Amino acid sequence: MTPAARLQSSIELLDTILETDKPADAVLAHYFKGRRFFGSKDRRAVQDQVWQIIRHRARLSWALGADNANGRMLVAAALVALDKRPMDSIAGFFSGAKNGPTPLQANEKRMVEKAAARNLADAPRAAKLECPTWILEKLDAAFGKDADAEVAALGGEAPLDLRANSLKTTRDAVIAMLDGEKLKVSPTRLSPLGIRVAGRTTLGNHLGFKDGVFEVQDEGSQLCAALVDARPGMSVMDLCAGAGGKTLALAAQMHNKGRLVATDLSISRLERSKLRLRRAGVHNATLRVLEEHDKWLKRQTSAQGGSFDRVLVDAPCTGTGAWRRNPDSRWRLTPENLANLTATQDAVLEQGGQLTRPNGRLIYVTCSLLPDENEDRVSAFLAANGAFKAIDAAKIWQDVLPGEAPVPGPYLTFSPSRTDTDGFFIAILERSS
Repeated sequence: MTPAARLQSSIELLDTILETDKPADAVLAHYFKGRRFFGSKDRRAVQDQVWQIIRHRARLSWALGADNANGRMLVAAALVALDKRPMDSIAGFFSGAKNGPTPLQANEKRMVEKAAARNLADAPRAAKLECPTWILEKLDAAFGKDADAEVAALGGEAPLDLRANSLKTTRDAVIAMLDGEKLKVSPTRLSPLGIRVAGRTTLGNHLGFKDGVFEVQDEGSQLCAALVDARPGMSVMDLCAGAGGKTLALAAQMHNKGRLVATDLSISRLERSKLRLRRAGVHNATLRVLEEHDKWLKRQTSAQGGSFDRVLVDAPCTGTGAWRRNPDSRWRLTPENLANLTATQDAVLEQGGQLTRPNGRLIYVTCSLLPDENEDRVSAFLAANGAFKAIDAAKIWQDVLPGEAPVPGPYLTFSPSRTDTDGFFIAILERSS
């Protein structure tokens, strides 16, 4: 492909991403699936450009002087503002040649000239941090003077982390295997089972992955699963299990001994979970699809409490803590979305509380950094449920993980800036006897 043809593909992809509610990675996958003629270098070049522009969208729009810049203008602005191409070279890219972008109109050229003259470092704070103003206000409340550093870190690229499956192997063995294949890997700093892979690579077809020797899982997610403190012989519920990443980690903690129930509203997510559990050699997990007014779920509770020693509520959330992986999602989030999610979080927390037995623990986790979804939800739950109290998660850390917690309790908040992980919030609540 010519450079101009690559630009046109980037324009088409960006316009689709801007016009749809689908995640950018899904749009990219669909686009390339229907274009088998793309070579690997072409595909990588287009992907890199699209992700670069998504990560700089607010700054580029500001440079152009346009609130709703389209893909064509964003690509042109990126050429002059990010790649530092001279203005006289832009006409060569936007020449109307076969498979390339059509020439810039007079008004478009003026906008690109404006972008070339502006310094992105002079952008307003919200644009510079690539964060909608209404969300930035909430992150200011959460992090105070550290907010800029926290939000800026969410704009970077996420690393690739693996979790060694202790049901089948050790971390050292997985590191030795991958190192022998010339992959640059190292132990994660905080998770005793984590492995960080340097650079970009795909391991979905790796024999170790197919054999369940390791799973792809962010280090922060591994830490949250470890803090559940699921032990062999316990009865454990993963209430919002999704595709089963934390369920797998819980089963390994339990050494395949005890009762582990993973539930979700989505059949398709649980089907993916079933495959992963089988691959990992998990034998103690039962999968259940939840339905409205689920009778089975009601049978797990009583006036004195539920039947589970540990209940993990990995709640549906905005995913602000995973912006490094889904940088486009910040622009799709609305206050109405947040209000709907907090109502759902209250409901699943209440449900999780009813499933927790006396002296058992309810563990609330989100991959969000917004107080609305984190401390506020826990406070509301505790105010309405006197049988529960918060226990210091930093102290639980000392029981189940090496060293001391990297952030203070009683609730723990991980983030790219603080812990070099995705953003996670975890609260550990204990039911009285």
